[in-house]
Amino acid sequence: MKPLDRVRIRTPQGESGELSTVETGDYLFRYGLDAAPQSQISLTMPLRDAAFSSRSLHPVFQMNLPEGYVLEQLRNRLAKTTPLNPMLLMALTGSGSPVGRVAVQSASIDELLGTRSDVQGRSLAQILSWDGAHDLFAELVDSYILRTGISGVQPKVIVPEAAFAADPRATLLMPELIVKSGRADFPALAINEYVCMDAARRAGMPVPDFYLSDNRELFVMRRFDREPDQRPIGFEDMAVLMGLGTEQKYDSSYEKIARAIRLFCGPEKIATSLEQFFDIVALSCMVGNGDAHLKNFGLLYRDPLGRDAHLAPAYDIVNTTAYIEEDSLALRLAGSKSLFGSRLGILELASACNIRKPGPRLERLIAAVYQSLKANAHLSEHAPQVFLAIEYAVGLYAQTFAANEGPTAL
Repeated sequence: MKPLDRVRIRTPQGESGELSTVETGDYLFRYGLDAAPQSQISLTMPLRDAAFSSRSLHPVFQMNLPEGYVLEQLRNRLAKTTPLNPMLLMALTGSGSPVGRVAVQSASIDELLGTRSDVQGRSLAQILSWDGAHDLFAELVDSYILRTGISGVQPKVIVPEAAFAADPRATLLMPELIVKSGRADFPALAINEYVCMDAARRAGMPVPDFYLSDNRELFVMRRFDREPDQRPIGFEDMAVLMGLGTEQKYDSSYEKIARAIRLFCGPEKIATSLEQFFDIVALSCMVGNGDAHLKNFGLLYRDPLGRDAHLAPAYDIVNTTAYIEEDSLALRLAGSKSLFGSRLGILELASACNIRKPGPRLERLIAAVYQSLKANAHLSEHAPQVFLAIEYAVGLYAQTFAANEGPTAL
């Protein structure tokens, strides 16, 4: 396959324009002459005549680039066909089932991938009831990696869900599932994420539907960037909105995310989005999550001009101190990345989010963590280090924000 130097960019509202590389190595995106305002590709890139030039892939095109395990599997798959570079990687992840509404079209990619009409789905029940007799996750990666457009270091793959009719040979493709595995590097990661996300659900936060496989090795989540009829919903993570590449996902602060919410959310969505954002950050601190970086927060919108943009549901909340005992926050909070110091920093974030009485919210979140630990206690024997790490982290918050004491009165 010859080097890929240009691709077409589309949205559900029609063709947007063309992304190309030039001799200097820069990337140029130019809207087409017939592109409508509704086909703009990012809240940060409005329709205009001049090209958008960047020394590296524009942040919106970097958003779904895989990292870690999935990237290595892609390299292995394509080693004999073509070397991977950012343009090809973006075209691959953008031509299958990318997160968000920006899709990529390229005859070269179509030729490389071949027909996709025979792609079969997997039922949620099949995935959850996997008995471990074979490596299901490896099988899913092998089957769907070339249509997976999702970022992150954690091993994950997007799987089309099939609902089986009376005739088991007849399947209907349904909303897609994101299937994650910790593999050997992060033992009990599926349980870890399930317990933390269950705490978010018990706290009343918006969360996607999620599940833990019967053998406790897979965490499965329904996509939240698709309509019931499978039309894409706009999604952009905070790295994109701040004009930063994936490698800069740790180079910011939670206060800057709050400012981005004010800047990009629809006027009627700002207050609730700020409250939701505060809850996610506070809960992440309480469970010892040191990986709540820019790409783990994003905005959803149906209006491509962003007038209804609002914070996406909570996702990717895990405890990291079970694996890195002295882990720190992913982003700065009140000028520090100390998880221990986040108990006071969270009060400054409350002010930045216009939350005048953070005490009751924090108590509700602490209670939700304890409720999740209790409800999922049967899983603790399979993940003792995770439960101990979460109990320690939330215990620090419980001591600081005990009812009717200390900062609670604020």
